[in-house]
Amino acid sequence: MFDDFGINAGFVEDLHAQYRQSPQLVEEHWRSYFASLERGASPPSPLAPAAPSKSANGNGAAHAFKAPAVAPAQPLANGAVHAAGVSARDDLLATAAQSGRVYQLVNAYRVRGHLFAKIDPLGTPPEAAPELDLSNFGLSEADYDVEFPTVGIGGLPGRATLRQIIAHLSETYCGSIGVEFTHIEEPDAREWLQSAMESTRNRAQLDNAELVRILKHLTDAEIFEQFVHKNFVGAKRFSCEGAESMIAMLDLLIDYGAGHGVEEIVIGMAHRGRLNVLANILNKNVREIFAAFRDSNPERNLGRGDVKYHLGESMDRPTTAGGTVHISLAFNPSHLEFVNPVVEGRVRAKQDRRKRLGVMPLLIHGDAAFMGQGVIPETLNLAGLEGYSTGGTVHLVVNNQIGFTTLPQDSRSTRYCTDITRMMKVPVFHVNGEDPEAVIQTARLATEFRQRFGKDVVIDMLCYRRYGHNEGDEPRFTQPLMYKLIDQKPTVREVYVKKLVESGQITQQQGDQLKANRQAALAQALEEEKKGDYLKPPKAMEGVWTPYIGGADKNVEEVDTSVPREVLGDLVTRLAELPPGFNANPKVKAVLDTRRERVLKDQAFDWGTGEHLAFASLVNEDRMIRITGQDARRGTFTHRHATLFDAQTGARHTPLANLGKGVFEVHDSPLSEAGVLGFEYGYSLDRPDALVIWEAQFGDFANGAQVIIDQFIVSAEDKWLRLSGLVLLLPHGYEGQGPEHSSARIERFLQLSASDNIQVCNLTTPAQLFHALRRQVLRPWRKPLVIFTPKSLLRHKEAVSTTADLAEGKFQRVIADADTDPAKVKRVLLCTGKVYYDLVDARRKLGRDDVAIVRLEQLYPINDELSRVLSAYADGTRLVWVQEEPRNMGPWYFMSANLTKIIGERLPLSVVSRPAAASPATGSKASHDLEQQRLLAEALAR
Repeated sequence: MFDDFGINAGFVEDLHAQYRQSPQLVEEHWRSYFASLERGASPPSPLAPAAPSKSANGNGAAHAFKAPAVAPAQPLANGAVHAAGVSARDDLLATAAQSGRVYQLVNAYRVRGHLFAKIDPLGTPPEAAPELDLSNFGLSEADYDVEFPTVGIGGLPGRATLRQIIAHLSETYCGSIGVEFTHIEEPDAREWLQSAMESTRNRAQLDNAELVRILKHLTDAEIFEQFVHKNFVGAKRFSCEGAESMIAMLDLLIDYGAGHGVEEIVIGMAHRGRLNVLANILNKNVREIFAAFRDSNPERNLGRGDVKYHLGESMDRPTTAGGTVHISLAFNPSHLEFVNPVVEGRVRAKQDRRKRLGVMPLLIHGDAAFMGQGVIPETLNLAGLEGYSTGGTVHLVVNNQIGFTTLPQDSRSTRYCTDITRMMKVPVFHVNGEDPEAVIQTARLATEFRQRFGKDVVIDMLCYRRYGHNEGDEPRFTQPLMYKLIDQKPTVREVYVKKLVESGQITQQQGDQLKANRQAALAQALEEEKKGDYLKPPKAMEGVWTPYIGGADKNVEEVDTSVPREVLGDLVTRLAELPPGFNANPKVKAVLDTRRERVLKDQAFDWGTGEHLAFASLVNEDRMIRITGQDARRGTFTHRHATLFDAQTGARHTPLANLGKGVFEVHDSPLSEAGVLGFEYGYSLDRPDALVIWEAQFGDFANGAQVIIDQFIVSAEDKWLRLSGLVLLLPHGYEGQGPEHSSARIERFLQLSASDNIQVCNLTTPAQLFHALRRQVLRPWRKPLVIFTPKSLLRHKEAVSTTADLAEGKFQRVIADADTDPAKVKRVLLCTGKVYYDLVDARRKLGRDDVAIVRLEQLYPINDELSRVLSAYADGTRLVWVQEEPRNMGPWYFMSANLTKIIGERLPLSVVSRPAAASPATGSKASHDLEQQRLLAEALAR
């Protein structure tokens, strides 16, 4: 709008914003100009060029103000304007022009000040900033004591001298806090933050009680680490020494958040500082922490549990206002940042039961991991998406300025470890971790920004690591200079005590007494731990988890998953109804109509129909369903059509979401596996009542989320006593589509199966899917369910079911062969999934009645149903496991190791498969067909 003003455009834009807020905030000539502009007129510009003059030193070069350096504004980058005086100070137009130059200086501080802030506790203060030479802005030393309008500069009166303006901006943007914020796209958010910082000079306004509270938490943090170091020599604890301000920050952030509507905080963090957070923020009994260090009962956790610095905790933390904030620290493996999407999913699930911003995610990162791990951008990208937004996350980067032994110049290509967040257009605070009050200021600003605007905020707290990666590591081998500096530094607490004593806030005796009190309390707790049994398992099965059960499959009864015919008919009819005026694609409309007609007439129907009726029946029973994936709305293979799109307007309609009772959500996800699957796993942790589904585009795409599968989904019960009912739909089947689109890697999931930790199914009929999905919700047993879903079977003429199968049937773990006489059978083919139909077709063509084909629908856990079905065949009958996968893949190795334990040795076991291979499948369709022919021939050979 004001581009014609050139370098002064920003100044005029700011004046206009002030004018629109209140015309009296700007001077009369500007009020007149803006009023004319808004009437549609084209008034002359109030600005005119300033007359040049000699600078104070007489040679035309302005004296540089010695403040932290800031880059010149871009319009002046090539050929900076020389120092300029004002030919007539009472000349209105020249004064306005000079004010424009001051505004450019102000803007330079806002945009570039963070580059010259004193944020590194290990570095020397930045040099004077040549980029802020007054000559770069057409100003000179002669202007220091000239007053200028301060419209738009927070914290200053209506007019101030240039000297006052520079001092104000230097303290705000070049002190212990450097801020990147001018890239924020929303004007309201940007202007609010600018005002909040400038009005306080970016310093927290703290009373004496708050200062003492900060010191107490610094003391608690430091003394805890030193106490453990002394009493458990050589034990890993991943100390937060050098970053103790984090503890003080978390304490006051929780309290401040409560005052701004935060009711619950879910924290995700890696291992560094976790024990300190557990002890001093979540108030975990330190006796339990000491007991974990002592580890005196090895029999208790044989083959299970986790190390102490991976464990989580939850508590209701009192606030100074008299209320509480519920705090949860998520369990996390050593895979550092992979907990991030898990936390986001948990928060979204909680928010779906509350008002949106009442639950806040707080993610604590390491600097090297924040830039280095791919799950970071995957998670950040979720922030603004309909299906994944959590109303903003507060990110705290504990920036040790090193990753294990790797320095920043070897681990990233950017200036800041937080530069990955530039994609978000959110504020980033870089703060000196040795200045606790500055850290508190960033925490307050971050919390309020998140609550006001629902956006992410990043705090980059620069600090150091007093020891190596762990306490047994020697960092001086690789960073001798860094650790020479660290060895000479007093602790953060000692620096802060000195500051408070010198300012008269406390006495040295008071500071020493806080330290002595904490030492005594820890010493007493250690003595009590030695005399008691404090080695406790994690708290589990509380709150929303009370009605649900883990443990062994055999201990939980099956449930009735059938649905009456009349209910199914009503549901399928309603699913085919469209809103008035909705123009569905004719082909999609035909799919809906066909589903309705086949169910109502009790005719055979396909996979998509069975799935839809499973969803509809659960929603009709007031259940919640959430399904996400890269093509979840339509379905990768065009079988679902959960969401319809108006052919003329593009408007969406989701019939399952309009049944009037429960909740149905379906979201197309970004092209991410680790981030999205981690999110859905997290969601399932806080919605055990819901059917939460992640669908891979192709089953082998789950490879991209292997950490989530290995470290969370299959092992969380064993490590942390955490259950999940998450469902994974993984398309699988050999149809000649090549190495990457054939196998969902069944072998990997079976290798991970133990202690009834997960359920693994490879289903062959729509009814089986219907009952499996309903069982997952209705049965109180909460274990992850992995379903290898079909591709070609979606429309296979024999892979069908009827209404009777849904209304009168149940889930079958094993499906017997009803087409053969067991007395005639000489060979039993035991198989799973799509290959069953290929075997049936080949048997039919050969006219064989001496071969039975039994389907194993649930590969794990396997119960006595398989033995019951196979008992129909005589001893010595050959039992052949048949699979499409290569011998070293698929279920065979698992079956070979476990079948004889289940069914005994009366049926000799062998296998038919593709030969062992390094790749799952051939890339040639012709080769695939030939392999399949040979496999079927071998399976049915006499």
